Amino acid sequence: MSLVLEGVSKVVEGHHHIYPTDLSLERGTMNVLLGPTLSGKTSLMRIMAGLDVPATGRVLWEGQDVTGMRVQDRKVAMVYQQFINYPSMTVYDNIASPLKLMGVDKSEIHRRVQDTAALMQLTPMLQRKPLELSGGQQQRCALARALVKNAGLVLLDEPLANLDYKLREELRAEIPRIFEESGAIFVYATTEPEEALLLGGNVATMWQGRVTQFGPTPQVYRAPKDATTARVLSDPPMNFTTITKAGSKISFGEGQTALATGALADLPDGSYRAGFRPDHLHLHARGHEGLHFKCMLKVTEITGSETFVHLDHGADPWVGLMHGVHHLEYGQPIEVWLDAAHVYVFAESGELVAPASFAHAA
Repeated sequence: MSLVLEGVSKVVEGHHHIYPTDLSLERGTMNVLLGPTLSGKTSLMRIMAGLDVPATGRVLWEGQDVTGMRVQDRKVAMVYQQFINYPSMTVYDNIASPLKLMGVDKSEIHRRVQDTAALMQLTPMLQRKPLELSGGQQQRCALARALVKNAGLVLLDEPLANLDYKLREELRAEIPRIFEESGAIFVYATTEPEEALLLGGNVATMWQGRVTQFGPTPQVYRAPKDATTARVLSDPPMNFTTITKAGSKISFGEGQTALATGALADLPDGSYRAGFRPDHLHLHARGHEGLHFKCMLKVTEITGSETFVHLDHGADPWVGLMHGVHHLEYGQPIEVWLDAAHVYVFAESGELVAPASFAHAA
């Protein structure tokens, strides 16, 4: 079982919502579409589902061209972030509703509803109405109605966005289990890098209607192919600054230089963009080979267990994610340190030149 997109695009009133895209998804895989709002995630999912016909290219399901096939005739289920349940029906009837429309035999409906309810841990609630359930249980009901169809392709469009933190964590932990037991192709859209990493599987990073990279999530995280992918798969987004390599020295602007170590040592002389994730910045030196920066503190955000430190390094805005609570004076100079092993090097055009050396050891 496979879903293959060959050069599919979506154009609305002359504007590209999706640029020509190739993507191949295999049976039994979890595939996360990760990108900011308006990056094209929902548009791509609608093409996968058959809700929209691509402007160019074609969609292949198990080798068959289904580009013009109606969504009703495909083995597709889709779940949105809103709870789409029938309030006047019991949970049992909600789950059974697509099977009744398909004309499935009553005994088969009962068996599949019971099996799916058990999978979604809804068996004790089958005779309740959706409004008698918690938010997480309502979303599980919507998921059960999608899964009961035995769809080969299950599309989840930010399904946890409207839940509170506790319920999101609960369902994030359950979805990989559900996915493993169903054997379908799952496609899950999210704006949150943390969610992509927690779900595992594969990730397609999206930016302005393009898939910038697709592959196993840990691999894409450790070795993003360009600066855009690195920015998308980092929360807060990856920090960047211009550097110049000359001999054994690296210049960071603002008159700051450091010895070229790690991935920096092997660079040819020239100008580059250095990138590093916010959690790799520190307020104190760690070891003798740390890179040292003088910045200006703009603002801090204390979450309780962590502090987001917003900085200006010359013209570059940076964010540091520091463990613990730090009370710092706004508008004051501040010094931060960075281990060179966590620095990615990109060409000025954005392509990756050298991954962070820690990524090789991961």
